[in-house]
Amino acid sequence: MVKLSVIVPFFNVQTYAPDTLRSLRANARADFEFILVDDCSSDGTPELLRQAERELPGAVLVRHEKNGGLATARNTGLDAASGEYLTFLDGDDWLAPGYFGELLSFIEELGVDFVRADHVQCSGRARSVHRVPQGRRGVVLDPRDAILPADRSTSVDYAYAWAGMYHRRLLDDGLLHFKHGLRTAEDRPWIWRLHREARTFAVAGLLGVFYRRGVASSLTQIGDVRQLDFIHAFDQVIEETARDADADQLLPKAVRTYCAIISHQLGTIERFEPAVAKTLRSMSAAAMKRMPQDILKDALNSMDYERAARLRRVRRRTAAAEVSA
Repeated sequence: MVKLSVIVPFFNVQTYAPDTLRSLRANARADFEFILVDDCSSDGTPELLRQAERELPGAVLVRHEKNGGLATARNTGLDAASGEYLTFLDGDDWLAPGYFGELLSFIEELGVDFVRADHVQCSGRARSVHRVPQGRRGVVLDPRDAILPADRSTSVDYAYAWAGMYHRRLLDDGLLHFKHGLRTAEDRPWIWRLHREARTFAVAGLLGVFYRRGVASSLTQIGDVRQLDFIHAFDQVIEETARDADADQLLPKAVRTYCAIISHQLGTIERFEPAVAKTLRSMSAAAMKRMPQDILKDALNSMDYERAARLRRVRRRTAAAEVSA
């Protein structure tokens, strides 16, 4: 029986894929499978993956005929996975030797639905440790308790799917798939759903994932319309959280986080193409209009002046444009 399925999407990462694949070899076990999803790469990535299929123990190669984006590629991997536990890695990141075995032992020992883990962020030669915003390590926790408070960074703000491991029962319960087609922020509705609906989780004080920042092909570095999918992702968070039995407690956190992300995007709007920047402004104003207005008012009043002013300015300008039209 396969103990662990590792889902790794790749798209045009021929420069970085060799590091990723070497690190997978250093984590291979007879009861591990590595599902390598080629999301219709057009560079040298497919040949690297065909070689890995021959040489990497447990490798399973799946190729998309059409590029679908990270969320869809991960879903393809989930559909192909047969392991008792599942985890993710992106095709331009890498692992410390033996890391998956250590994390697997941790989740099995505690018997929880999922675990979260710290990671190392890499920007060129610079390295920095990023930790799960949860102080209690190595104990069983209730995921719902880790969503709040609204005005602090919590576990739902640490949304990296690859920073953890997940029991198959979550997949069987429909909690691990991503929204098809999301090109960015796909982890946000996913992590919120896990914390609302899973029963138990824990945080491991392990450092073994190396997250590569500043990759030129990454959507975080590209100012085109695909970046605006964060609006659709957070709309999903708001919509699903509004149906929760504890919506009155959880929505303030969801709305405040949504506003913070909108403000961040508006604050770096110069990186977007002019037409995309215009669309960002209008979509941001429309998103705030859809939010529960009393909760939105409280969220804006609780934010620092600069971020709140940026959001209020976009609301006013859009409202004025609607009136003049």
